[in-house]
Amino acid sequence: MSLNELLQPMTLPAWIVSLPLLAAVFTFVFPRIRIWAGIFTAIITPLMVVFLGREILAHGAIQMQVGGWQTPLGIQLYADGLSVAMLGITAIVIGCITFYARCYFTGDVSSRYFWPLWMFLWSALNALFLSGDIFNLYVTLELLGLSAVALVALSQTADALSAAMRYLLVSLTGSLSYLMGVALLYAANGTLSIKLLATTGAASPSIATAFALMAAGLIMKSALFPMHFWLPPAHANAPAPVSAVLSALVVKASFYILMRLWLVIFEPFINPSTAQLMGVLGAGAIIWGSVQALVAERLKLLVAYSTVAQIGYLFLIFPLSSITQSNHTAWQGGFYFVLSHACAKSAVFLAAGSVIYSFGHDRIKELHGIVRRMPVSMFAFALASVSLIGLPPSGGFIAKWLYLNAALTGGHWWWCVLIIIGSLLATAYVFRFFSRAFSYSPEVVEERPVPWIMEWTALGLALCALILGFIAPAVTTLLDAGNPF
Repeated sequence: MSLNELLQPMTLPAWIVSLPLLAAVFTFVFPRIRIWAGIFTAIITPLMVVFLGREILAHGAIQMQVGGWQTPLGIQLYADGLSVAMLGITAIVIGCITFYARCYFTGDVSSRYFWPLWMFLWSALNALFLSGDIFNLYVTLELLGLSAVALVALSQTADALSAAMRYLLVSLTGSLSYLMGVALLYAANGTLSIKLLATTGAASPSIATAFALMAAGLIMKSALFPMHFWLPPAHANAPAPVSAVLSALVVKASFYILMRLWLVIFEPFINPSTAQLMGVLGAGAIIWGSVQALVAERLKLLVAYSTVAQIGYLFLIFPLSSITQSNHTAWQGGFYFVLSHACAKSAVFLAAGSVIYSFGHDRIKELHGIVRRMPVSMFAFALASVSLIGLPPSGGFIAKWLYLNAALTGGHWWWCVLIIIGSLLATAYVFRFFSRAFSYSPEVVEERPVPWIMEWTALGLALCALILGFIAPAVTTLLDAGNPF
């Protein structure tokens, strides 16, 4: 294969997966260049995603058979507007956290293991968003879970190791459930291609069982209430860069797969009551996660329970999309929420990580007056919270506005009430923290200077969450490219 063939637009999906994977290998074999390999990947990968997005906007969805092998033997990569949106937000979040991690892990022995695992996780995420068959989705999901578990255990404290072990057991159980569903679908239809599965057969007990198994596994890995028990300890005890990517992207990966399967394969066979059940579980997550965030004693634990609550909003997409006249609006609102939450929550976790870096702890009761000591980090936290609450002009506001429109169009006003209650609860636990942060304390607290790049990286991601509120037409146009809905 010539160089020109390698650089063709059709090969971009393969390069987007391969570059972080090659970086993972190089950072493991040559640890001295680990930081520079990470930074190089953080610069080049977003550029490739931009070129891929331009190609899809101009010519529609791209399908690629890696190595020329056709299904079911080959690996099928598929990219449409939704895939590119997920790749883009992944590149922004992981790229920014990469620069943050360069300072966060300075002089830390765990840095040697962080960088190859970090690049491997990035490659797994990219491969997942581009996978065109259900078995490769399983493979990428498993690789993502293993690298995420290893990153959680990176600090090697007792709490971190315990959280990582719990995460591992849940991840393996969820993956096994998903794989059993894949086996049933293959036995019933003789293909693993998502595109082909969309056109095969009618509803049957095996199809229903496959959906139940796959949905159960993905719900477990998405940490939807009441299967959220593994998330707070994992996110609270992991290093700040890891917590940020877990909340922003890793749990969204399972949700993305569930959306793809629901949208393309299972939607004609699903009873409307199933969609309502998903909505009820989402409502439980919003209320329970918010209440736990209100009583959390640590800042990172507060943010982790906030993630539990925010995941609940994602699952409102199911009952809202079941309303025929508002189906498209609901889908757009759900995925807009994914994008805005990824930026906002990663910013909040990075700001919390800067607090721990400086003061050595994140106990809320002892964080008197940190606004005066860390104004940039606290401004980033506040700006990101605007999106989490859903205030204009943020991306979170656009997502909730689309949700509200979908609910009101279908006359399902109770979902509007839930969204408003969730926003009020989010306001409450955010202000609970800031009431302490703005309070005066005469105590002289020893603090460690925080590198400017750590604070400004968090602020940059918070600004991205805000900017998403101003570019809604462009984002929704991208989401629709290739007709994913």
